[in-house]
Amino acid sequence: MAVGSTQPVTVQYFYKIRWGFQDEFVGLFERNHWPLLRAQLESGRLLEVRAYEPRFHGDGRQAWTFEVTITYRDWAAMEEHTDPAIVAALYPDAEKLKTEEQRRFELIEAHWDTPLEEHALPK
Repeated sequence: MAVGSTQPVTVQYFYKIRWGFQDEFVGLFERNHWPLLRAQLESGRLLEVRAYEPRFHGDGRQAWTFEVTITYRDWAAMEEHTDPAIVAALYPDAEKLKTEEQRRFELIEAHWDTPLEEHALPK
């Protein structure tokens, strides 16, 4: 898909959280990041947001422990940043938000984003 496309863009955001801190990370994500995503769903910038965790602990080779898939309206929407007015309206205590978001990122061992390009299967 070309940059500048008006088609929806789906991106997977992978997080590997430090052992023993998954619940804290998810709690901070749901308290501070999910409301921002929900507001952007309502505005139309985002078309869909889903979050996933592996069902089983596995054998220790799991590369991620939390994943968020976001479908943006188009490429331009993906490149935009969250409107500061949304942040200010949802979080009047900017210092508390900054502190909690810093803590959320301290809990991450690894993080990567994967923009997806759909592969059309033969009919």
